[in-house]
Amino acid sequence: MGLVDYLKTQFLEIIQWEDDARDTISFRFPDLNKEIKRGAQLIVRESQVAQFVYLGQFGDTFRPGTWTLTTDNIPVLSTLRGWKYGFESPFKADVYFVSTRLFTGNKWGTANPVMMRDPDLGVVRVRAYGTYDFRVVDPKLFLKEVAGTDDHFRVDEFSDAMRSRIVSVFSDALASAGVPVFDVSSRYQELGEALLPLINPQVRSKYGIEFPSFIVENVSVPQEVEQAVDRRTSMSVVGSLNDYVKFQMAESMTSAGGGSAAGAAAQLGAGLAMGQQIAQALGAGGPAPAAGLPELLTPADAARAMGVTESDVLGALADGSLKGKKIGAAWRIPRPALEQFLKS
Repeated sequence: MGLVDYLKTQFLEIIQWEDDARDTISFRFPDLNKEIKRGAQLIVRESQVAQFVYLGQFGDTFRPGTWTLTTDNIPVLSTLRGWKYGFESPFKADVYFVSTRLFTGNKWGTANPVMMRDPDLGVVRVRAYGTYDFRVVDPKLFLKEVAGTDDHFRVDEFSDAMRSRIVSVFSDALASAGVPVFDVSSRYQELGEALLPLINPQVRSKYGIEFPSFIVENVSVPQEVEQAVDRRTSMSVVGSLNDYVKFQMAESMTSAGGGSAAGAAAQLGAGLAMGQQIAQALGAGGPAPAAGLPELLTPADAARAMGVTESDVLGALADGSLKGKKIGAAWRIPRPALEQFLKS
């Protein structure tokens, strides 16, 4: 082997990553302890970014294209090495290729229940899981915070490294969104879309990635909370049954016509007894008295007086069954209106 041939084997003339694996996010070019010669060709394909690292410091970043490595093309590296008049001799540097394509169908989930504050239930523990798509948008930050010096960083390693971080970001975003647990199960798609603007700024600034899609497939709560949901449904049914009993009593009194008043009164008493039995069977209880309350109540005051949730009071105000006055975004309920509502 001649001297020229020997020297060629000691220098890198072409640097490229021929990516044929769909699960690789970043890849360190294997230099085999060779140096990069002046004028070497750097080939960066579509959906790739090449990042130079010199002595642990980030150098120049190259987007897709074919680049000839000269002083003009590597100004950051020239500064790091202290080349005053450009480089003529070969040099060593690590070259990381980072894939910027979209990685789809990645799973996320809570290994343990996470705490969130619910407007109806207070603090509650929830479990959740789903899928997400992601791409790298800041190669330097991604290499620094996620991949590190790994020479072949894959999606499965990313999932392991990011699982707890994604759950933490999800928990913060869910708390910020303020979506009640009662409404989550019917709004999975909306929830994922609503969380994206809250999640992306965090993962972009912390890890250099972005989620084009974040899907919540399931959010579950402890059994006792599920029982509370069932109880709330039962309470709604009680309200409907009371209306039905009233209707039946009116029909009975009408059909009685000229019959005895005693018969009508007996039917009325039977109807009231049946309504009370149904309410007791479902655990509804009787309404709290309005005596001793202020003349003007907030929805929270009314909820405490009736032994229901504030959202139930707001629902009654919205459908008009409970009369109140809306001042800006706040409701105020006159005490006579609450007393009338309890009698109805």
